[in-house]
Amino acid sequence: MAPGGRICKEVPESHSMFSDYGIATSNGESKISPSTKTPIVPGGKYVFSSTTGVHDLLECPVCMSSMYPPIHQCPNGHTLCSDCKARVHNCCPTCRYELGNIRCLALEKVAESLELPCRHQALGCHDIFPYYSKLQHEQHCRYRPYNCPYAGSECSVTGDIPILVGHLKDDHKVDTHDGCTFNHRYVKSNPQEVENATWMLTDLLNNMACLGSYDIFCLADDVVVVIVMEYKKYEYVKTASSMLWFAYRGLARKVFNCFGRQFCLHFEAFQMGMAPVYMAFLRFMGDEDDAKKFSYSLEVGGNGRKLMWQGVPRSIRDSHRKVRDSQDGLIIQRNLALFFSGGDRQELKLRVTGRIWKEQ
Repeated sequence: MAPGGRICKEVPESHSMFSDYGIATSNGESKISPSTKTPIVPGGKYVFSSTTGVHDLLECPVCMSSMYPPIHQCPNGHTLCSDCKARVHNCCPTCRYELGNIRCLALEKVAESLELPCRHQALGCHDIFPYYSKLQHEQHCRYRPYNCPYAGSECSVTGDIPILVGHLKDDHKVDTHDGCTFNHRYVKSNPQEVENATWMLTDLLNNMACLGSYDIFCLADDVVVVIVMEYKKYEYVKTASSMLWFAYRGLARKVFNCFGRQFCLHFEAFQMGMAPVYMAFLRFMGDEDDAKKFSYSLEVGGNGRKLMWQGVPRSIRDSHRKVRDSQDGLIIQRNLALFFSGGDRQELKLRVTGRIWKEQ
């Protein structure tokens, strides 16, 4: 027993956020990646090896994450990260004695001397980083896994591009096409006549029941679009400012294999202010630097009229919502789309064509 120590009752473990370093961590992301290398001393700093035991010393016993200054210890020498110290109410989770305000300066100094490999080493990052900058690098590492670009539903799958292409095709049933041009026709349809449209009769229509009238359209290739024509300010809608939108089946229904890379074509419908609009844009399955090597054009028309857009595809590092909110794509208001459709302007008949090319 430590002199003057006081026993505390047990408290539950919890996860932490290392706010002192501006780094958010989790169990899956923050543990130190073991290296198979033997410890060496380049420039006075040690490259970590899983056999050294330092990994265990720098792991918080509560949140199981890597510890960063200030690292606290109890009178018996048990260490704890600063955020968990507050969460356990200043009571050591190992021996149950009061923690006080003792810092483990020796362990902080040991961590400062370490250099570790990036946790994305298996994906291609072979750089070595000081302990205190490793996590910050990993959050922005160009080799870190990509999030699934499918926008029709929340998907937590991550991986490299080949894995995500297979995932989109197998799990989301996304169509893949070889070629750098596309041509799609959008027409109005009765939802009961659309194959596989039963999804709309459950969650989506239940959520939209209080919004007022809406039109339902479909793509010629079985993509469904929901346009909200009027809406009432119900509490859960939260649309006092700019736009009201609903994801629809098929937001990433097309993946194009072009120049040995993959591109996702998106088509969305939402309210911009009080005006219902359509938006089409392209996302690149890769990093932003590589995306800038390509350009694309979109053209929507009908009834002898055309509207054109040219831009740079956005990397899937940016979510589809971020791209949509930035309005970085072809946008056409519904009244103009109906004008393009001709006739009595009650039926939507649009053709959207596009092309992808590589900048020299």
